[in-house]
This record gives sequence, C-alpha cells and structure tokens, in this order.
Amino acid sequence: MSDATILEEEEKHALESREFGFWVYLMTDAIIFALLFATYVVLSKNFASGPSSRDLFDLRFTAGETALLLTSSLTFGFASIAQRAGHKMREVQWLIVTLLLGLGFLAMELIEFRGMIEKGAGPEVSGFASAFFTLIGTHGLHVAFGCLGIVVMIGQILVKGLTQPVRSRVFRLGLFWHFLDIVWIGIFSVVYLPGVM
Repeated sequence: MSDATILEEEEKHALESREFGFWVYLMTDAIIFALLFATYVVLSKNFASGPSSRDLFDLRFTAGETALLLTSSLTFGFASIAQRAGHKMREVQWLIVTLLLGLGFLAMELIEFRGMIEKGAGPEVSGFASAFFTLIGTHGLHVAFGCLGIVVMIGQILVKGLTQPVRSRVFRLGLFWHFLDIVWIGIFSVVYLPGVM
C-alpha cells in the first residue's frame, strides 16, 4: 500500500469520526430543545398579568417565517446537489441564497420579539413569556450560528475548492441546518398553533 493511499485512508477515517461526533452533538442539542419544549408546555398557560399567546401570536407572520426557513432547507439541498456534481460556483450561489433566507428569518424573529415587548410581553412578564423567549431565542441563536457557518463555508469553498474535508464540513453544516428546520416545525406545532386555538 502506497503512502498516498495510507494518508487517504487516514483522512477518510478522521472525517468519519468527525461526522459521528457531529451526530452526537446533534443528539445533545435535541435533548436541550426537548427540555425547552417541556418547560414551555408546562408554563404556556402562566400568563400572570401579561397578554396571552392568543393576543400576541399572528399565524400569518409565523407562516412567513416558516416559509423562509423551509425554503432555505430546500436551497441548501440544491447546494449539496451542486457539490456532488462538482459545480463549485453553483454551490456557492445556492449557499448565498440559503444565507439570505436565514437572515430574513432572523430579521422576522427580531421583529416579532420587538412587537411582543412593545405589547408588554417581555420575557420578565410571565412564565409563558420567559419560556417563549428562551425556546424561540435559543432556536434563533442556532440559526445565527448556522448563518455564520454558511459564510465560513462559502469562504472555504472559494479558497480551498471542493476538497474532501470541505465537502465533509458542508455535509455537517447541512445536517445542522436541516435539524433546525425540524426543531422549527416542532415550535410551530407546539407553540404557535395551540397558542391561537
């Protein structure tokens, strides 16, 4: 076996180990979100003297946020397809579209937070508001880190090209991004829909 083959095998083994480690990280993140969901469900009716979820939630606005995030998952998928086809610049273009959709989602989330605070439903007002801001804010923080990751990966693709380590990092970032979509679907189903019913 040549030295080049041995190095290639070692690199492949190292990348597989990192992918396994990333799955472990996603599982721990899932546990954190499960705890935040449980906390929200317990506190969701504790409005104290503040406004209720029915007074605050606007499903049409939330549907807009959902559309942005789900579409961004689709565009990330297009970026992955472009990567497999070896189209570097097309992958970068789809990642930029994904980044813009993610930033749009974050902007809408901040607008929602500002609107709730202006209506007197800041995180300190009630158990419901504290749990809501913690759950949604944690998800938003994850999306912000995902956007940062996309920026870094765009830079690496442009500078290093579609090397195996770069492909592996984009794969892991894609797992993270799709995971956030799944969490958001849970938020829409557990937080927003029951909140207006």
